[in-house]
Amino acid sequence: MLVIAIVICEVAFWVAILAGLTARYLLRRPRLGAVLLLLAPVIDAVLLALVLVDLLGGGTASWQHGLAAIYIGASIAYGGRMVSWADVRFKQRFAGGPAPEKVYGSRYTLKCWRDVVRTTLAVAIAAAILGGIILLVNDPERTDALSGFFRILGIVFVVDLLWAVSYTIWPKKPAAADSVTA
Repeated sequence: MLVIAIVICEVAFWVAILAGLTARYLLRRPRLGAVLLLLAPVIDAVLLALVLVDLLGGGTASWQHGLAAIYIGASIAYGGRMVSWADVRFKQRFAGGPAPEKVYGSRYTLKCWRDVVRTTLAVAIAAAILGGIILLVNDPERTDALSGFFRILGIVFVVDLLWAVSYTIWPKKPAAADSVTA
């Protein structure tokens, strides 16, 4: 049941973003667009509330609760960047904005390190949610499934860190097609 709620929240997140960008650029209603874009964090709060209601109502934690914590952490940490990513593309397609800039070399490396900061935030939020649930439910038998997610969060952090380190050592170069047009 919780997996369905996670999927619904993910779909609702993107519907809110698309509706906000549509209002902003196609309908030329920037205030309405801003209001619709602000629904994205509200959707995260709804998912967190569903998780808490389920567990505080006597439910036993499963991998789905851990997934919800990771989803919320990633959504909060990367949500603004995802909206910006979509905004640039929407603006280009529907409002005559410039094409998204492709970055290489040290600028791409810096982008990777900013992602490490975002991933650190996502991991910290997810870990806080998991820890908070474990403390709030206060029943190790019902929250045992959540403990393994701390290891997953560590792996996610290390993979992102290694990604940034790799591009620090071997900076990203433009593809042959990109260097011809640049």
